[in-house]
Amino acid sequence: MGGFLFQAFVYLTAAVIAVPIAKRFGHGSVLGYLIAGIIIGPIIGLVGTETQDLQHFAEFGVVMMLFLVGLEVEPRLLWEMRSKLLGLGGLQVGLTTAIISAAALFFGLAWQTSLAIGLIGSLSSTAIALQTLNEKGLIKSEGGQGSFSILLFQDIAVIPMLALIPLLSIAEFMSPSGADAVETSHNLLTDLPNWAAALATLGAIAAVIFGGHFLARPLFRFIAESRLREIFTAAALFFVIAIALLMELVGLSPALGTFLAGVVLANNEYKHELESDIAPFKGLLLGLFFITVGASINLDLLVDEFNMIISITAAILIAKLVILYSIARIMKIPAAGCWLIALGLSQVGEFGFVLINFSMQNNAINMVLANIFSLVVALSMLVTPFLFILYDKLIAGRPANTDGRAADDIDDAGCVIVAGHGRFGQVVNRMLISSGYKTVVLDHKSSLVDGMRQFGVSTYYGDASRPDLLHSAGLKEANAIVIAIDDQDRAIEMVHFVRRERPDIHIVARAVDRHHVYELYQAGANDIVRETFDSAVRAGKYTLEAISGNAKKAEEISTLFVAHDRKVLVKLAQVYDPKIEVYKNDEYKKVATEHNELLRDAINAMGSQAKENE
Repeated sequence: MGGFLFQAFVYLTAAVIAVPIAKRFGHGSVLGYLIAGIIIGPIIGLVGTETQDLQHFAEFGVVMMLFLVGLEVEPRLLWEMRSKLLGLGGLQVGLTTAIISAAALFFGLAWQTSLAIGLIGSLSSTAIALQTLNEKGLIKSEGGQGSFSILLFQDIAVIPMLALIPLLSIAEFMSPSGADAVETSHNLLTDLPNWAAALATLGAIAAVIFGGHFLARPLFRFIAESRLREIFTAAALFFVIAIALLMELVGLSPALGTFLAGVVLANNEYKHELESDIAPFKGLLLGLFFITVGASINLDLLVDEFNMIISITAAILIAKLVILYSIARIMKIPAAGCWLIALGLSQVGEFGFVLINFSMQNNAINMVLANIFSLVVALSMLVTPFLFILYDKLIAGRPANTDGRAADDIDDAGCVIVAGHGRFGQVVNRMLISSGYKTVVLDHKSSLVDGMRQFGVSTYYGDASRPDLLHSAGLKEANAIVIAIDDQDRAIEMVHFVRRERPDIHIVARAVDRHHVYELYQAGANDIVRETFDSAVRAGKYTLEAISGNAKKAEEISTLFVAHDRKVLVKLAQVYDPKIEVYKNDEYKKVATEHNELLRDAINAMGSQAKENE
């Protein structure tokens, strides 16, 4: 017990220290976990060979992650992704396998070993890529969806890879006794005829779909009636583990099985409870997995074969980067999305460790190559967070017009310019058009622009923050401009520019939060709308109405609250300093405290007046 507690203490301490530091410097949690593993493993030596066994356990975090991803993907959306799945994923796996295999053949390896290495190198890290894309809010972007399609295809492709590798056995790699040294398999279909194994596999997939669709709802409803949160959590874990075990028993990928189960449950009313119960376990196991990757790096082997290992790692990264970028361009993904896919998926993934061990067990590669390529996989995963940082600095920081399409020539004019036609800007635009006003809409998403034109909306492609495009849109003649883009810094820059060019124009700006409001106010915006403020006020009004039973009083309080908030925002904006945290700004705290008291007094006075009138 003492040894277990010490190891748990070491892993948790490393994570608690390294991850917040990495996040503080603007890096993702994955880099923090990897660095923590390197420090406690090869550098200090607090953990040793037990990391290999722990890594197999921690890989279950990937299974849980794909279950949660599946919960967010409805079957309809999955069908709509079929072209990306086959196009992006199929081309990537096929081309990468072919090129890496050809390179291995060139350096004198047997064709069986070369093909095994090519298959290993074609996979990317689902854990690192999806975790980082989710953290950065990029999973819904075109590049994020393309990355997800490739990763999902790779997870599916692992199944035929596992079936192919035993056919690549080389006699010279067998032990002297002729034994294969293959570990005991949990696959129950090994001794069955091919037709029976195929039927059993299809039956397992059908069981997951049927159970998720028809049995999960009454099961979770029955458990929820117990009103014991820990039992519902246990049931959620049971559900995921049971599906993973079923998939393993029939020789399929547990990650693929749980993803499929998540898709089936995407419309289940207990979806959010499942997410909240599984997410903490997923996060801890994924973090543990990344730490074990860092801790498993063999520094002695790296020092002895430094030039060769670094060269192989760099060659695979560059080859995959070129392949990924090229096929993304072929599939007409915008340039920024192509770079996100290429930089985010160029590593070799965690399933690479599985295939390396499986290839060695089946005599497709020898022990020396297995050790070398295990190190290559770990190093490529270690480099990936830095590639995401490169994307943030060089690609994501560019103006939005990055998909290679030239900005449209604007041959129209209107009394209002609407910059950004997303979920916020389109509502404003519809109201203006319905009221008979002519608008000129600018947006940087080409698919949205083309789609809006099909509905007769005068929409033009381009980066709305570009001064020349704003002038082409009629900035000098417009009566008002609505800045509805979701990039806070660019929105502030636009307000500065528009106010400087047109001191008399009315500027309505979208704000993300109160701090953004202050900066937009200081930049010169006339009306600033927080994107969630009005809906939150309505929610507060409904709550007041429900608990007080007085709809009129709730309406009056919400009206008073809105008027007071607008008034105090102006005063707070005048004392706001973006260089000082509001909690350390004494003038800001003084104004905020005084007006909070005034609001309470005003609401109390309203209640007293209502009682007198009664």
